[in-house]
Amino acid sequence: MTTPIRLTEYAHGGGCGCKISPSLLATILQDLPLPLPNPKLLVGNESADDAAVYLLNDQQALIATTDFFTPIVDDPFDFGRIAATNALSDIYAMGGEPILALAIVGMPIDKLPAETIGRILAGGQSVCAAAGITIAGGHSIDTPEPIYGLAVMGLAHPQFVRKNCNAQAGDVLILAKPLGIGILSAALKKGVLSAAGYAEMLRLTTQLNSIGASIAKLQGVTAMTDVTGFGLAGHALEMARGANLELQLDFATIPFIPLALENLKQGYSTGASTRNWQSYGGEIVLGNAVGQDRGLSAAQLQTLLTDPQTSGGLLIGCTPASAPQVLATLLQAGFGDACQIGQFLGGEGEAAAELKSPAPAARLKVY
Repeated sequence: MTTPIRLTEYAHGGGCGCKISPSLLATILQDLPLPLPNPKLLVGNESADDAAVYLLNDQQALIATTDFFTPIVDDPFDFGRIAATNALSDIYAMGGEPILALAIVGMPIDKLPAETIGRILAGGQSVCAAAGITIAGGHSIDTPEPIYGLAVMGLAHPQFVRKNCNAQAGDVLILAKPLGIGILSAALKKGVLSAAGYAEMLRLTTQLNSIGASIAKLQGVTAMTDVTGFGLAGHALEMARGANLELQLDFATIPFIPLALENLKQGYSTGASTRNWQSYGGEIVLGNAVGQDRGLSAAQLQTLLTDPQTSGGLLIGCTPASAPQVLATLLQAGFGDACQIGQFLGGEGEAAAELKSPAPAARLKVY
């Protein structure tokens, strides 16, 4: 009898959890020369944004991104679906609509049968078909670990391109999907994730963020990104740094996957969450009583804030007046866990007295 293939056994990490840590990435990039100035490049690498944006004409901007990773699940078709959904999200997070994709494929051909590899690609194609686009080609190589993802091109009106760094003081922050995917993936790799946990993990990681293109057009929406490998704290910090603002999160309002909380309390988490905290934990101030109502230790709280999300939810900055419409639009599109979780401030906020004394560089406060 043939033993079923477990894709996660061929990878040291999985999903967006296999990203290079933020601090190491900064070291790698720090000595690179600045790119040549180009007035048509609306978004480059200056703002840690989700994709590059190039102005084609007064009505169209081209959005280009690439995203790929090692397996987060064992089923090849599901792996392809998750990877493709995650890659498309970068286009939606910029306010665009995808138009074309190319496959990025690296496979250990001496370990995986052609049928398994074909199922991975078929999973990716199924998601792109649902998004209304074609995978028009790609490139494949022989690698020690399975790798799959997409390079995606999209279009948006220049007026509706949404960067992650344009939030204004007073704006609120909305999160569209609950957190905890990294924790569920850690439990899966250990063979202890329940069938219900896997079903929830698959539901969330294959839910397209296509509503982002509509959200970007709503009046009062100022900034947008999605939560992926650096966790909620990392991507929220990128928004705060880019806007030169302080961001306060109300921990009690942040949605988490209930089964992920259970698995966390049983000791399951990813190494990526630890690397994330080591990279930017010094910029985060935690309130003294944060998480106590949920029975969380300080270490568990840190893990939740830095848990890497594969194909995570949109993170939207908008004016308080526009928040009800943003939330209603998300709810109608099937994002039933969407919540307002924080606010951008220009200086010390009302909750400052409840917080520990912040380090000078602190931009994110959780209370």
